[in-house]
Amino acid sequence: MSLKKSIFIIIIILLIDQISKIYIKMHFQLGEDVAVFSWFKILFVENDGMAWGTKLSDIFSFIDDKSAKLILTLFRIGAVSGIGYWLFSVIKKQKTKTLIFAISLIFAGALGNILDSVFYGVLFDDSYGQVATLLPESGSYAGVFHGKVVDMLHFPLYNGILPEWLPFFGGKQFSFFDPVFNIADVAISTGIGILIVFNKRAFKESTKIEKPF
Repeated sequence: MSLKKSIFIIIIILLIDQISKIYIKMHFQLGEDVAVFSWFKILFVENDGMAWGTKLSDIFSFIDDKSAKLILTLFRIGAVSGIGYWLFSVIKKQKTKTLIFAISLIFAGALGNILDSVFYGVLFDDSYGQVATLLPESGSYAGVFHGKVVDMLHFPLYNGILPEWLPFFGGKQFSFFDPVFNIADVAISTGIGILIVFNKRAFKESTKIEKPF
């Protein structure tokens, strides 16, 4: 796969990701949802931390929330820079299309969430009890590197009481699948999934000679 094709994939994912996030941010209040199907909802939440909403300040009590957010954003920038270098390297070495495609997805997803973390804090006001405004005159909700990642895809596949005959969990309330995520998360998960499932195909030496640029 050439560099141009990889860049095309990355741009498409970034456009879909950012358009969906900006639309949600400018049309939904925080916590507002729309049921598309019984098992799929558009639910607007914001993630100020890592996966599952975990914050560094939750793990390390001596770090305040603002510093934890800055550290996380800087770490994400460093990580996506490393992924970008890896992608450029495998393209230059003419590795397999499967590997290049997977890394392109991961890079695009990581970059999409970084854009939220870096810029959304200064581009929008908050969404608590209101629909956010782009470049508000009254001021934004945070500074550079302190933005929150916008999530909106929710799949509540099951929510109910588990059968009494189940050991340990019988009779208890159970829901699946609770996490809310975005297009960037889908791209990252898909890329990682490809590397795991098609590991041998991805990392085998490519026998096809092609121009990478």
